Amino acid sequence: MPNRNAKTGERLADKLRRARELTWERLGKHITFYLPGMFTLDGIGGRYPAASITGAECALSCDHCGGKILEPMLRTDTPKRLVKTCLSLEAKGCKGVLLSGGCDAGGKLPWETFVDAVAEVKARTGLIVSVHCGLVDDAQAQALKAAGADQALIDVIGDDATFQRVYHVEFGVSRIRDAMGALATAGLPIVPHVVCGLNYGRMTGERTAVEMIAGFDVEQLVIVSLMNLSGTPMAKALPPAPEEVAELIADARLAMPDTRISLGCARKRGQSGLDVLAIDAGVDRMALPSDEAVVRAEGYGLDIRYQTTCCSVDVDLSAPSWN
Repeated sequence: MPNRNAKTGERLADKLRRARELTWERLGKHITFYLPGMFTLDGIGGRYPAASITGAECALSCDHCGGKILEPMLRTDTPKRLVKTCLSLEAKGCKGVLLSGGCDAGGKLPWETFVDAVAEVKARTGLIVSVHCGLVDDAQAQALKAAGADQALIDVIGDDATFQRVYHVEFGVSRIRDAMGALATAGLPIVPHVVCGLNYGRMTGERTAVEMIAGFDVEQLVIVSLMNLSGTPMAKALPPAPEEVAELIADARLAMPDTRISLGCARKRGQSGLDVLAIDAGVDRMALPSDEAVVRAEGYGLDIRYQTTCCSVDVDLSAPSWN
């Protein structure tokens, strides 16, 4: 009787092979490694920091984050402070900024208060501006587009029960679909993020999330994995197995052949096995690569580039090395 685990491994290996070969066929045989602004690697710092327009405040206090991700971000909780901070960042050589923040009970950020400041930043600096936008409505999406925001990052969840349990909301994932529709109508480039294992380490809606995303004209997709942050309800939850994440990456590639797919920075550190499998699955972008990931990319003969920004940035600022 055939070994079931062996059969499963063979099936996964075949899917990863088909996915990476499709990447090479449609996007070219190359990969870019990214270093976001909140991290350093071998003494080199990223040049694309994150800032929070609400400081550390978040009404939702989601189970996987609890506001912890906001704490190390630059505090830009007034329009004046946002502009001043961005002027300083450009003077220090930064390439751009990721604007994020905590949500209200409806999953929204207070963009109405900050769009004029965003417009001033775009007018007075050369910074690229990414917004981690939350559940924007039509008016917010149009305002952000008019202000000059370059792209909108949005977390996409495919399971109502997971969304409600983890985010403490009373509505379902149709609100996420509506927000993506608002961004698409506004013409603001969408960069969806899918968190693998958001349901306390279990994969319960991620494939549905990919299906939702595939229904939009999306040039980039970022896949990340549960970080089980200390001090949150998920501190003891185990992230999904690297093989599960890699298979989702492959599924996304097969569903969206021409979309750039990244393994993002929001993942548990030290999982070099995941990095390697992600390259096997055909990612063409990766934040915070391990040495093993670089070796794997070299083994496939990929053209390797390095860029000190978020992996969502669609402007090519890459170089042959981090320097």
